[in-house]
Amino acid sequence: MTVVFPEYETRKERLHEQYAALPPGASVRLAKPTSNLFRSRGGASSSGLDVRRFDGVLAVDPEARTADVQGMTTYEHLVDATLRHGLMPLVVPQLKTITLGGAVTGLGIESSSFRNGLPHESVLEMEVLTGDGRIVVARPDNEHRDLFHGFPNSYGTLGYALRLTIELEPVRPYVGLRHVPFADADGYFATMTEICARGEHDGERVDFVDGTVFSGEELYLTLGAFVDDAPAVSDYTGMDIYYRSLQRRREDHLTVRDYLWRWDTDWFWCSRAFGVQDPRVRRVVPKQWLRSDTYWRIVDLERRYGPMRRLDRLRGQPLQEHVVQDIEVPVDRASEFCAFMLREVPISPFWVCPLRLRRPARRWDLYELDPDTLYVNFGFWSTVPLADGQPEGTHNRRVEEVVGELGGRKSLYSTSFYEREEFWRLYNGSAYGALKAAYDPDGRLLDLYTKCVKNG
Repeated sequence: MTVVFPEYETRKERLHEQYAALPPGASVRLAKPTSNLFRSRGGASSSGLDVRRFDGVLAVDPEARTADVQGMTTYEHLVDATLRHGLMPLVVPQLKTITLGGAVTGLGIESSSFRNGLPHESVLEMEVLTGDGRIVVARPDNEHRDLFHGFPNSYGTLGYALRLTIELEPVRPYVGLRHVPFADADGYFATMTEICARGEHDGERVDFVDGTVFSGEELYLTLGAFVDDAPAVSDYTGMDIYYRSLQRRREDHLTVRDYLWRWDTDWFWCSRAFGVQDPRVRRVVPKQWLRSDTYWRIVDLERRYGPMRRLDRLRGQPLQEHVVQDIEVPVDRASEFCAFMLREVPISPFWVCPLRLRRPARRWDLYELDPDTLYVNFGFWSTVPLADGQPEGTHNRRVEEVVGELGGRKSLYSTSFYEREEFWRLYNGSAYGALKAAYDPDGRLLDLYTKCVKNG
């Protein structure tokens, strides 16, 4: 039975009235202060729904290990609320300002994904404002189960999650880390496969697995496990930089909270572009500014005004293409993709993270993965120079081509270049069309191809 939260019900009623008052036929978008999309967002003339008040955890049930959470709640706020009860979401994406609703409709991943899958797999029910203006409760076993199974990877083109009930898991105070070095990709991914199958390495339990590739001869697997005690605790929210620790330490300990946000302080390694890894600069930057949303604001300024692009042109520097992608390939093709990256896309380091569907019997129509396959996510976020005559999109198109050849999938939060027919083949156009007809028949929301490829 769905629990009733009076303040939430009032917000929901007001939002419903706001939607009903929009001009007939007007396209609709969310009016929100943050975004973790690495692609343009068009549609400036669209009507904006104010959903900022749908931020906050409504309830945590320690006995049932569940939480009722509003869709615009950031993972930073969600984690703070659940850790008070010794619990955490089953998968916590790496950046603090990612919202729960965003991770469910747009996918997410982290180092617990080899055992817990993707964020949408821990959703028990969700309340969705659909494109046709209804507010429906979707569960895997009710009359809106088609929406429940089709919501992940729909990117707000079918509706917006206002409230979600999610599963939680217990934590211990600390996470002990082992950074295991490798000198070749074949051994690296073979060991990853074995660890994920057994949940242990060298006789010790493994709760978290991710990795970092600096070169073809320098690859690290980071294995984490919940522990009750720590001989010493590291802090990577100030002068020390987490990803650099992988190269000089073999063991480490973090509090659970600091482990979950270990990548946020330096936006993985992307803070290099803003100069704050220089100790002279880092020493004078306020600690509270060392976080991903600060860098997002700088990126937004560059997108709008392009000061660095203009400076590069004055210096005679080659044009740079943003290559910002997360892709998944089956683990038995991971060495091939790794070799392609090292050979053709000069980005270093890049991130890897294994994942397997948590519920093999449950389908996810718009992002279908083989339930019997372990996949490897590759995350790479940088710029790559364009040679003379190469058009914008050259490197991204090549990534898409290779991912397809290797039987993989690509997340749509970043720029995409697929032709329409290929896109709908990859992302189940027939299932999407049926959902669109059922929940947004008048097209008040953009369709998935227009939003994610055409940047409508």
